[in-house]
Amino acid sequence: MNPLDRYERLVDDAGAFRDACDRRLPSVVRVNELRATPERTRRALDEAGVTYEPVDWNDRLLRLPDGSPGTTWPYVHGWLHGQEEVSALPALALDPDPGDRVWDACAAPGSKTCHLADLMEDSGVLIGNDNNLGRLSALRHNAERLGVSNLVVTNEDARNFSLDSLGIDALDGAVADVPCSCEGTCRKNPDVLEKWSMGHVESLVGIQKGILRRAVDLTRPGGEVVYSTCTFAPEENEAVVDHVLAGTDAEMVAWDAPLDTSPGITEWEDQQFDESLAKAHRVYPHQNDTGGFFVAKLRVGGADAATEVGE
Repeated sequence: MNPLDRYERLVDDAGAFRDACDRRLPSVVRVNELRATPERTRRALDEAGVTYEPVDWNDRLLRLPDGSPGTTWPYVHGWLHGQEEVSALPALALDPDPGDRVWDACAAPGSKTCHLADLMEDSGVLIGNDNNLGRLSALRHNAERLGVSNLVVTNEDARNFSLDSLGIDALDGAVADVPCSCEGTCRKNPDVLEKWSMGHVESLVGIQKGILRRAVDLTRPGGEVVYSTCTFAPEENEAVVDHVLAGTDAEMVAWDAPLDTSPGITEWEDQQFDESLAKAHRVYPHQNDTGGFFVAKLRVGGADAATEVGE
């Protein structure tokens, strides 16, 4: 079974959706403003004769039609970092402030973590956690090359993560970009569709619920949590968020995504989800010529807590 068959009823143009999933994914880099401005970086690429196309919804993202970003000297010097276009959405959705205390629950190899550091202007405390010790070397390498110094690297199961050893009582924000079945990466990893199974999806759901629940529990009232995946599966997306909404005082909040998206769904097969899940964003490959993605933004403590923090 091709899992994409499951989702044709969710998209506005099934033919365009399937065609986009069959095309090669464009190579994209993010400008790292801890090292250089977008203008200076583009000038360096021009001087080096590197072809690029600015992404129309974010001036820090550039498409490189001619090949790998790692072959350019601005990349080597940390001015650029290879990052799939939709992978920029979690950090943009959280939009942390300089000085915040932020947790990236599943951080390695570090693209989203380093993007968070950039938005935080390398201040505050950024905790990059991953339960895979082998992948943490890539996180450390990327952070060093990109000039990130506010990062604390931890190796724990995110479902049981503790702030006690860090001297932090609560987080201002968190990103839970959880392990998933990865259907949305089929443009660069076609074998994910061949390896897909419903059993694998079901094995991930409990992990996803546990990580998101822990992110909510560790975040202060009024703080925000972003949940994201690179799968189309409602079982791993809306159903997970719906479960955590029902068991905590968190609530969905609206976020204006800077590119074309579809709203989260509120029903799937025999399941009904909270109506607020329509505030989530689904990104399908044919909408922006990207990979597939899901993003939901939650506020901890609900509207009352948000009001108290703002006063």
